[in-house]
Amino acid sequence: MVIYGVAILAISMLIGVSAGELIGTLIGIDSNIGGVGLSMIILIVAVNSLSKKGRLKKPSQDGIAFWSAIYIPIVVAMAAQQNVVAAIKGGPLAVLAGVLAVLISFAAVPILSKSNKPKKESASKKGRSKIRS
Repeated sequence: MVIYGVAILAISMLIGVSAGELIGTLIGIDSNIGGVGLSMIILIVAVNSLSKKGRLKKPSQDGIAFWSAIYIPIVVAMAAQQNVVAAIKGGPLAVLAGVLAVLISFAAVPILSKSNKPKKESASKKGRSKIRS
């Protein structure tokens, strides 16, 4: 069912948006800075951690997969509404924030990829495969 996993999504969204608001306040901008991106990072880390510990049931994984798939078009639509020209005219801070977000995302890919690599098969399992005619 789709409803499973929504609590994890909601919690990560609340934490991410709150952190984005806090970052905006700390740097003197009356805006959310990276809250949605932080939410996604929190969600990825939480799901990965819970899955490794075996604490995330299959219906919850399916629900999270559904909402994650539908989330991407929503974020793209939200980003399309933002005025990029105004952000660039607003000063170097907006450009710096965008560049840093992209660089951090690029740096996170290899780290996240390493944590999801399957374990190698043992040599004894490789030698057991037989061809039947």
